[in-house]
Amino acid sequence: MSEPLDLPVRLRRLRASAGIRAMLSETTVEPRHLIQPLFVTEGEQPEAIASLPGIFRIPLAQLAAKCAQLQLLGIHGVALFPKIEASRKTAEGAEAWNPNSLALRAIREVKFKCPGIVIFADIALDPYTTHGHDGILNGAGTDVDNDRTVEALVKMSLLTAQAGADFVAPSDMMDGRVAAIRQALDANGRTQTGILAYSAKFASAFYGPFRDAVGSTLSNGKTLSKATYQMNPANRREAIREALIDAAEGADLLMVKPAGSYLDIIRDVRESSALPIAAYQVSGEYAQLHAAAEKGWLQLRAVRDESLLAIRRAGADVILTYFAEAFAKDYHAR
Repeated sequence: MSEPLDLPVRLRRLRASAGIRAMLSETTVEPRHLIQPLFVTEGEQPEAIASLPGIFRIPLAQLAAKCAQLQLLGIHGVALFPKIEASRKTAEGAEAWNPNSLALRAIREVKFKCPGIVIFADIALDPYTTHGHDGILNGAGTDVDNDRTVEALVKMSLLTAQAGADFVAPSDMMDGRVAAIRQALDANGRTQTGILAYSAKFASAFYGPFRDAVGSTLSNGKTLSKATYQMNPANRREAIREALIDAAEGADLLMVKPAGSYLDIIRDVRESSALPIAAYQVSGEYAQLHAAAEKGWLQLRAVRDESLLAIRRAGADVILTYFAEAFAKDYHAR
């Protein structure tokens, strides 16, 4: 037998047993760290979403019960996204500030029947517009009009806050919208309503299944470019600028979206701001893990947990993920 190496430091001693590894784990993922996105519909039965295995559009009448189930699993927050009927969509997305819209009824329903759940309400026009953009187009129809869109988002935010949302979550990436929303909320007595700002939202190719889920895809099947307002995936320093501006304008939480391909951005924002950081493990990230698992190439639960751990390790305090409910069930079954 050969002589043992003369090593004063053997890091494997700190990995020698499950107990040691658990004690010394630097990062954890628990249900309390997760927010479950929920899609809401006017229908009477849950609707399966083919590109998001295991995820359904939930009828309004069943939404509060779903939120109560999530609370029992230790999930404290939900992000609500309405599936708007095509007949209610217009070029300017006026349904977004209809006091009786599906989104507002959903918030009221959940707050009445499941008051303890934290509601993050999406503030963007893409579910409501015929063209699928996150805002109102300019006169030429060639780009989103930033300032007119901010005015619309302010109206939408006030109605959403009045309905009972804990946080409004502007996901549009218009310049100046956080300041305008904060000012309007405060002026109307909604000082306790928080803002989760989608601060570094990139023009990513990973959003396809989400657009299917809310019905904001183009009817001709072409991919809609949002590159004039969502961030260039090549830009890292710009993401920090976006986050710091949102923080200065009054955001309470900062978002990086997507998460998995932008772990460096999560870390940059974490090191640049003391605000809580949220990260969105988006629909395409969820779908690709499921697809690989269905092929037998990956073990779903293992890669799911590793991907969530990586997002937390990068610096996210909370994660919006379609895996939230399944992860929480497995967590409590351990």
